[in-house]
Amino acid sequence: MRILFLTHAFNSLTQRLYVELAALGHQLAVEFDINDSVTQEAVALFRPHLILAPYLRRAIPPEIWRQHVCLIVHPGIVGDRGPSALDWAIHHGESEWGVTLLQAEMAMDAGPVWAAATFVMRPAMKSSLYRNEVTEAAVRAVRAALQKLPDYLAGHWRPQQLPLQPMHPLLRQEDRAIDWSRDTTARALTHLRAADGFPGVRDTLFGQPCQLFNAHAYAASGEPGAILGRAGEGVVRATIDGAVWLGHVKRLDTAIKLPCVAAFPEAAALPELTPNVDEIEYCESGEIGYLSFNFYNGAMGTSACERLLAAFAAAKSRPTKVIVLLGGEDFFSNGLDLNRIEAAASPADESWRNINAMDDLCAAIIHTQDRLTVSALRGNAGAGGAYLALAADYVWARRGVVLNPHYKNMGNLYGSEYWRYLLPRRVGEPRAKEIMRRRLPLGATEAVEIGFIDASFGDDWQDFDLTLRARAEAIAHAPNFTAQLAAKQHRRAADEASKPLATYRAEELKQMQRNFFGFDPSYHIARHHFVQKTPASWTPRHLAIHRETSWAIPD
Repeated sequence: MRILFLTHAFNSLTQRLYVELAALGHQLAVEFDINDSVTQEAVALFRPHLILAPYLRRAIPPEIWRQHVCLIVHPGIVGDRGPSALDWAIHHGESEWGVTLLQAEMAMDAGPVWAAATFVMRPAMKSSLYRNEVTEAAVRAVRAALQKLPDYLAGHWRPQQLPLQPMHPLLRQEDRAIDWSRDTTARALTHLRAADGFPGVRDTLFGQPCQLFNAHAYAASGEPGAILGRAGEGVVRATIDGAVWLGHVKRLDTAIKLPCVAAFPEAAALPELTPNVDEIEYCESGEIGYLSFNFYNGAMGTSACERLLAAFAAAKSRPTKVIVLLGGEDFFSNGLDLNRIEAAASPADESWRNINAMDDLCAAIIHTQDRLTVSALRGNAGAGGAYLALAADYVWARRGVVLNPHYKNMGNLYGSEYWRYLLPRRVGEPRAKEIMRRRLPLGATEAVEIGFIDASFGDDWQDFDLTLRARAEAIAHAPNFTAQLAAKQHRRAADEASKPLATYRAEELKQMQRNFFGFDPSYHIARHHFVQKTPASWTPRHLAIHRETSWAIPD
């Protein structure tokens, strides 16, 4: 079946649906929703059997939905209508929410229901709920709808038309505003969680208008609204019954999302408080050490890499047999911190520092010879973060994880993190070249099939965590553990003799130096548009296969 994805952007939900439907054997194309004429042209070229809209900000043209089956992924329960659906659900304190698959019609979110799925609401940020519960529910709903499509086309089944419900409005900044002199910590967190990712909560810090993101409760008290101090890279602000830790902010004069202490130099003068949110944590269970690194949006800047390298070195000093790298719950790692690079006085120099810090971290993991290492991906990974995972001896991922093990979408960036060593040894040279050329997301199941990772399991965090711990215990207590360790040491020595790791690094960094400091500004332009969230003006050709000159509809 030919399925056209019509979407505002190739975001996490769209990518997850893409890999799921590709695994089912469907032929897929993507078109960014830029304007009606471009969309109509894409439909005419691809002639889809189904149009799937996982992430739209405006209506599909009537000329299209009247002629084609168009299914809208709405992040709300059956009967919910209007924008900001998940935002309103958090604001209203809903205990259960869901995803509904609606057929496009003239009125917004008023079409007949093809499928729906529900989930329990966690007390979490909207961005986390969207990447996890919403995405999993959408996968279930889309799979159910696809099973009904043949009967629909044959006239044997019709979707359910429900009575029209009132449509809720867009959640405005006026609705999101925090009154620090009157709001409780719980109320402030509700506003902040409902706006995380986009659009943030409009507020003021240090006399500057800004938008707030990445907030957690903090055990402190003070004059409501007062900034009590800095904790880690965030600041602590008092409510009427406690305090909130504010991790990230976007100043309106720069429009770059940064940690509060990086965005506001004034924060340096604040009293230093004990962080209650540790980005890097280490714990042990028997002979296994678990190292988690929960960096916001998976971005790992120079300082983050250096701190994680120090934590890894400390973990290696412990008497363990296995070290498990857990990453964060939402992301394992997405590589370089492009926001910090964009905000630097010299983005080229900061890019260079950042990639070298990432390489130092990867090298330390690869060179670990006295124990076995495991990368356990609870969340997605992209670019250098995917190769950070491959630096370990074993790589496991939760079933719903999506990998983007390529760099070229960021202005033809070459990439480092020893990918020229790590990738071919797992998948072979021909497939390594294909992965880099295609620039498409890779689902965990497919990643196992091609040898990119070793195993995928667990339908949720809890299941994945229990299984990975059991697997780690099995490795640590395996009768052949010493033989495994000896085989690892032998292979590393043979690889080093064949081509030193330092040579791979030097070759990769030579290419990266051209990206950062050369005459071609593609990387800097792409990074700027990524950070500023510039709307797409065209769909990349590796996604819009219908626009390739070689495209032809199969017989």
